[in-house]
Order: sequence, then C-alpha cells, then structure tokens
Amino acid sequence: MPVIPFLILFPFAVSILMYVIRNNKVRGIIAYAASGMIIAGVLGLTIQWYLGGCRKMALSYSSEIPGKAILIGEIALMCLVTFMCFKYHKYWISLLSIVPTCLMVWLDFSGMEFMTEGQIYIDHLSILMCLIVGIIGGLIVIYAVGYMHGYALHHQEFEDRRYYFFMVLFLFLGAMFGFVLSESLIWIDFFWELTSVCSFLLIGYTKTEEAITNCFRALWMNLLGGTLLAIGIVYFAVSTNIVSLHLLVNMGAAGKTVAMIPVAFIAFAALTKTAQLPFSTWLIGAMVAPTPSSALLHSATMVKAGIYILFRLAPAMSGNYIGIMIAFIGGFTFFDASVMAIAQSDGKKVLAFSTISNLGLMVACAGVGTGETIWAGTFLMIFHAISKSLLFQDVGATENATHSRDIEAMHGLMYRLPRLAIFMFIGIAGMFLAPFGMLISKWAVLRASVDERNIILVFFIVYGSATTSFYWSKWMGKLISRPHKAFEPVKDITKPNELFSLYIHAILMIALCVLFPLLSKLYVDPLVAEEFGSYREVLPTSLMYTLVLIIIFVFAVPLIAYKIGSRQRVDIRLSYMNGVNAGDNNQFTDSFGNPKMLWLSNYYFHRKIGQRKLMRVSQLFTLAFIVVMLCVIIGGAI
Repeated sequence: MPVIPFLILFPFAVSILMYVIRNNKVRGIIAYAASGMIIAGVLGLTIQWYLGGCRKMALSYSSEIPGKAILIGEIALMCLVTFMCFKYHKYWISLLSIVPTCLMVWLDFSGMEFMTEGQIYIDHLSILMCLIVGIIGGLIVIYAVGYMHGYALHHQEFEDRRYYFFMVLFLFLGAMFGFVLSESLIWIDFFWELTSVCSFLLIGYTKTEEAITNCFRALWMNLLGGTLLAIGIVYFAVSTNIVSLHLLVNMGAAGKTVAMIPVAFIAFAALTKTAQLPFSTWLIGAMVAPTPSSALLHSATMVKAGIYILFRLAPAMSGNYIGIMIAFIGGFTFFDASVMAIAQSDGKKVLAFSTISNLGLMVACAGVGTGETIWAGTFLMIFHAISKSLLFQDVGATENATHSRDIEAMHGLMYRLPRLAIFMFIGIAGMFLAPFGMLISKWAVLRASVDERNIILVFFIVYGSATTSFYWSKWMGKLISRPHKAFEPVKDITKPNELFSLYIHAILMIALCVLFPLLSKLYVDPLVAEEFGSYREVLPTSLMYTLVLIIIFVFAVPLIAYKIGSRQRVDIRLSYMNGVNAGDNNQFTDSFGNPKMLWLSNYYFHRKIGQRKLMRVSQLFTLAFIVVMLCVIIGGAI
C-alpha cells in the first residue's frame, strides 16, 4: 500500500517546507493543500483497506533503509533534547533521553536476529486512529492558519514564529501516523519519543518563563515513560528475540511471564502519555501554548497515542495485576480530575481537566480489558476526539473575539456570539448529555464493571460522572442565559478557515450521534471481535435508534434559541439591588451612600477542591500505588 509511506513521510516533508518558507500567505496556502492531501490520503487508505475485505495485514520492508533512518532519527532526537536541556540548565532531564537512546542503539548493533510480523500493521484499530489523526489533525491545521494570524496580532509581545509552529504541527502528524501504523516495537519507540519532543516544542512556543517551565515538565514526564518503554522493549527482545507488538500481546494474553514486565513498562509509559495521575500536571501546563496545539494534543495526537497502545495491550492486561493497576489509576483519575474541574473558571483549564478525566475512563476500560469495555472505550475515544477539538477551537475563537476565555465572561453568549455559542453547545452536549455517545459509553463501562464485580471502579464511574455533569451544566447554563447586565458590543472576528473547521467538527459530531447504531454495527463491533474473538452485545440496535431520535430533539434546543435570539432585541432591565442601581446592573449605592458591586456568578469551590488542594495529595497516593504494583508485577515475573 503506497499510501502508507505517503502518510508517514509526506507530513515530514511538509514540515521542512513550513520552516523554510517565511511568507505567511504562501505558507498558509501550502498548509491548506497539505492538510487536504493528508485527509484524502487517510480516506484513500480506508477505502482501499475496506475494498480489500477489512483484513488484518502485516507489511514488511526488506530494505534496511527504514531501519537505519529510524536509528538516525533516535540519535537526532537525543541530540536535540540534550542541547535544549543544557541550554536551559535542565541537565538531568537529558539522561532520560540519553539512556533509552543508548539502549536502542545497542540493540540495533547487538547482531541479534529478531522475529517480527512486519514493520507495519493494519487492522480496524489502526485505521480508526489514522482517521482521527488525519481528519481531526488536518482540520486543526486548517483552523490554525487563521487563528495564528489573529494570535500574532493580539500577542505582539511574543515573537511571531508561525513557521516554527506549523513545522511542529506537521511533524506531529507524521509521528502519529508512524506510531499507529507500526508493528515493530523499535519503530514504535522512535515515534513515541518523537511525539514527546513535538509536544515539548509546541508547549514552549512563546518562550516565556511559564512556557519553558511547563514544556520541560511535559518533557521529563513523557521521557520517563519513554525510558521504561525502551527498557521493556530491550528486555523482551533480548529474552525472546521478538520485537513484534502483536506477538508480545499474544504472549501476555497467554500468561507468559516473560511478557509481563514489558507489558507493565509499556502500560506505565502510556500513563505518562495520557497524563494520568501522578503525571497529570504536564497536560494542564500545556494550556500556555496557542489553542491549535492544545486542540491537537488533547484530541488527535499526544494523549490518544497512550490510549491506542493501552487498547492494544488490553488482552494482555485482562485479569492480572497489570490490569488492576491500570484500571485503578484510570478510574481514580477519572473521578479526581472531574472533581478538580469543578473549581476551574478558565475555559481551557476546564477542558484540560475534562480531558484528563475522560482519558482516565478510557484507561480504565483498557485495564479491565474485556470486549464490552473496549467497545465503550472506542466510542469514548471517537466522541472525545471530535468534542475536544471542537471545544478548544471554539474557546480560542471566543477568546479572540471577547479577549477572555473565562466561563463567567460567556454569560449570554448565545445572544452576543450566537454562532460560536451553538458550536460550544454542541461540543458540550457531546461530552455529557444523554443520550450522546460519551454518556452511552460511560453506561457501558459501568455495566461491565458491575459484571466484573469491580466495586471500586463502579464507585469512581458513578461519582465521576456526577461531578462531570456538574461542571458541564454550569458552563452550558452560562451560554444560554439571557444577559443580566450590559456588555460591550462584540464582533465575531472568526475567519472563514476557522469557521470551516468548526462547521465540519459540528457536522461530524451530529452525524456520529445520528449514525451511532450503524457505526457500532459496521465498525466498532468488528474491531472488538477482531481483538477479543467475540463479545456480548452492549446495546440492542432497537434501543440505539430510539436514542438517536432523542438526540435529534436535543440538538433542536440551541437552534430554536438561536432563531428566537436573532429576532429579538435583548433588553437589559434594571434590577432592584437593595439600593440605588447605578444603571448597569453591576453597581449600586446602599442606604449609607456607599458604592457596592454586584457579583452574579457560579460558585467554584476554589479553596475546597481546587488544584492546589487536591493535586499534590493525589499525586503522592497514585505514585505510591504504582510503585507498589510495579514491584509486585516485577517480583511475580522474575
């Protein structure tokens, strides 16, 4: 399949062009064309694979060139990371790149012959990931062209390095294609490290002190996971002469002790990549980067790499200590992050904590490792990718228009910026309202957990879902409330390319909700059957179609509100304020002649369940749990 090398190599070639070309207009045109070609390539691969019977395929390349290129790439990444660490005096972090690279170089020059099913592997899961990376990632790049133009105008205190930004975006896409299509563990290690370095470069885009601190935090946490990933790969290769991911999973599923340590170490690496506790702070710190990079990290690239590899490992983790460790950490993160999200009023931070929380539920699905949980986890991944990409882009567009991303500043947004408010409503609805895919998937995980008698996970899912509904409801209520005070006129400055991406995301979200039963029957059911052989039906088809009808009525709410709001002029009526109203519903004079300010806002429990209150304790608890479980797993495997 020649389209596979194209998907991996083409974004790398475009990234070079992005860096070389310094004319913003020309670069934008190339970015549009390249994004369209990537989306077309992904659709072409999907059609070609479908016409071939949707068969699992392992592809091998007899030439030594790809292997040598991977080795050179590993060394180049090590040199780049080491240079940056020494430049910013973060010397110890460089060891987390030097050690795994030296291990992989030693493995390559060891002279051992390794068995593998091929370097590339194609099945339902890898095709699904290609669709997410290609379509969602391509749309984010299209959105970024217009957004970064406005970003450069509004943030002139930062150096305009759009050439650098788009270079990393395309490098990221190429790394993700390489990762999800690789069967060789050696290839997987390289692309894994490349995604870590790309996220580091994006987070540090502005070069502020905060950005530098946060990007190096993301780097060392992900490189720590990458170090254990490399150790696990080398251990497995030396012990078995095998460097095939699927052979590793098959041996793990069969209970072979030689596979337990590699599976545990790779699963640990996935916890760092998916920002699970105690490693969640790197993803929260990533919010300092421009919005397109946040959308890419949260929806189509970085964190989804960790979910993908955990879904691959799920059969090898089912019913053992590795699965218990992963399911507990995922469930606890789902609950704990959703509690901390309640205390956030910054829109991007709410999205960040929500991402960590929902990733936790997907991680828990992989840890339980049954057909039912992977069915639910797959839908969680699909809906989360589209919803989060839509919401991040919409919050970015709203911030450009209102100069604020605070949720309280979005009061009555349906009447002030109706188009952006509708997009936001659709994204939020997709995240938590019944009967959308995310909520159906949570119900499926809950049912599977009850069947498995995993009482602790049931507790996490029930209360995590309740707190999730709480913070999303607060946000949605702000959008559709009538303005209670006078606002400065707001002009919608969203550019056509940004709107194009937002419209496509909204259409995809609605289409997936309506086509939920069809998607389950034609794609997700075969995906689960391919990995587990067979599984019990989660939802009857007739019930799914009933849910679809309800979804149609749910989507009618913002459209009706928009029609009514666009025809009516919003009149701000003066309210009684226990004194003389100053005329703007913001201030009044009390009976003693003292000026008073009126505050009308949601309550956020900052001092009770905020990040500062819960994060450190949660990190220490989960770190101790992981260390104990890894000791038990390693002790049992030796």
